[in-house]
Amino acid sequence: MAAVDIRDNLLGISWVDSSWIPILNSGSVLDYFSERSNPFYDRTCNNEVVKMQRLTLEHLNQMVGVEYILLHAQEPILFIIRKQQRQSPTQVIPLADYYIIAGVIYQAPDLGSVINSRVLTAVHGIQSAFDEAMSYCRYHPSKGYWWHFKDHEEQDKVKPKAKRKEEPSSIFQRQRVDALLLDLRQKFPPKFVQVGQTPNTACLGQDQHISKNPNFLGWGAVNESSCFLLLHVLTSIWCCQYSGFWLF
Repeated sequence: MAAVDIRDNLLGISWVDSSWIPILNSGSVLDYFSERSNPFYDRTCNNEVVKMQRLTLEHLNQMVGVEYILLHAQEPILFIIRKQQRQSPTQVIPLADYYIIAGVIYQAPDLGSVINSRVLTAVHGIQSAFDEAMSYCRYHPSKGYWWHFKDHEEQDKVKPKAKRKEEPSSIFQRQRVDALLLDLRQKFPPKFVQVGQTPNTACLGQDQHISKNPNFLGWGAVNESSCFLLLHVLTSIWCCQYSGFWLF
């Protein structure tokens, strides 16, 4: 079974007899090729008939059948032998070519084998690229299709996150805040209560109260809505300061 496989796939094998290499030339190369251990040689060819009858190679032109000829010689390194089917003294059909390089015999591939090999190589590369691309493809009903590359994910994990530098407020920012506080004080002036005078808590209502600490911004009584507005403005200023966006 192994011998049948070798005969069917002659493109993947080679043959050499080191004892012939020192004496290999154009006159002896066909005898070297006709060695019985050579898997490329056909024992039923006309060359074998001529050898058995001790005839010269010129008699091959008068015969019909398979024969081997020396097609090209570049001594001492390269020889090309052709296997052909002779139908008449002037008509032959090439069957295969063999080249001998440094005494090693190979079968030259035909055009169909070359194209088939190139196509298989290209298809294998395209299939490998398609399989790798599909491994990065992701799908979700709400998001659709997207690409997920592991290299980018590893780079994001390794890359340290830069901490945001919190810079102090500038002179311009402090001046704008002072101007805003002064404007609010003018719009909502404080109400002072004389010492010893008891205010009517019933008239103040639920939205006002009396501060018992006279050092609280110098105000005796502060409107609760004014404090709420001031607190809201200061909070907005603080948020704008750390977000880098100013409205003033």
